[in-house]
Amino acid sequence: MVAESSVKGKLQPEQDRQKRAWLCMVLLTIQYGVQPLLSKRFSGKQVIMTSIVLSCEVLKVACALAVMAWEGSLESICKNWQFFDALTASALPAGVYALQNPLLQLSYRHLDSLTFSLLNQTKLLFTALFMFLILGHKQSKQQVGALLLLLVAALLISISQNASHVPSELDNGQTFLFGVVPVLVASVLSGLASTLCQWASQIKRRSSYLMTVEMSTIASMCLLVSMIKSPDGNAIKQQGFFSGWTIYTWLPIFSNAVGGILVGLVTTYAGGVKKGFVIVSALVVTAFLQYAVDDIPPSVYVLGALPLVILSNIIYQRYPYVVKEKAS
Repeated sequence: MVAESSVKGKLQPEQDRQKRAWLCMVLLTIQYGVQPLLSKRFSGKQVIMTSIVLSCEVLKVACALAVMAWEGSLESICKNWQFFDALTASALPAGVYALQNPLLQLSYRHLDSLTFSLLNQTKLLFTALFMFLILGHKQSKQQVGALLLLLVAALLISISQNASHVPSELDNGQTFLFGVVPVLVASVLSGLASTLCQWASQIKRRSSYLMTVEMSTIASMCLLVSMIKSPDGNAIKQQGFFSGWTIYTWLPIFSNAVGGILVGLVTTYAGGVKKGFVIVSALVVTAFLQYAVDDIPPSVYVLGALPLVILSNIIYQRYPYVVKEKAS
């Protein structure tokens, strides 16, 4: 009886962990799938882009602080926090993210939700590249093949944007320039920033939530400085920070901030492999919602790219590089 109760006692925490993992994965799938549609619908061209990005960074800080307080780690982190450590660990990736976020907002406004989501997956390709160049992380043959599939999918979508007739006031060339190009550049920056964050996590032993606070704070300061001479800064001075906002504008901002927290929880409870399946599931959610809500069927090129992106993610997560043991 004692042995049986002991086994049950050990199984209970593992069962709780699995329940939390599945809950977080479901929520993150919904968040990933809905985010492009929320951003396109509720943060339109009438809203000043910098006001969206700044608000999102502030909310990220608030969410990360709330999670650390809930975990009980906030007080100890504050006592041990040092400015120089924060500067060396978080300043560079924060600067990269500060460049990336406005590009994503620009792309949201000029691409349909599914096309944006598919192109955004190219960050896996650039993350792998920077992981190899900076941290020396190698890829398996299967992973290299998966990355090539992803590249083919990106080319298909790029062709789609040049070949199709886009229902907007912009011609196809402008859609490519203001939609496809920004999200691809943002994917390059995302790959670099992710690698820098992993370097800080491994070498500097920084908490992911603490880095969220540090990076969002630094990125906000960079944006505030850039507003001195930028068109967005002049628009905010003349029209006000919340010009063009409605109550619904907060939806994509809140969703984005919560998504950042959910990524950390999924990685903690489920691991990186299952996070990859979350991304794949989210693409299907985006495709379904775009057709159901906006009545926009995917083009032939996008339909061809969708299975390539899904297959690429599955292969990449399932066949990691294994270090071969040296023969003695």
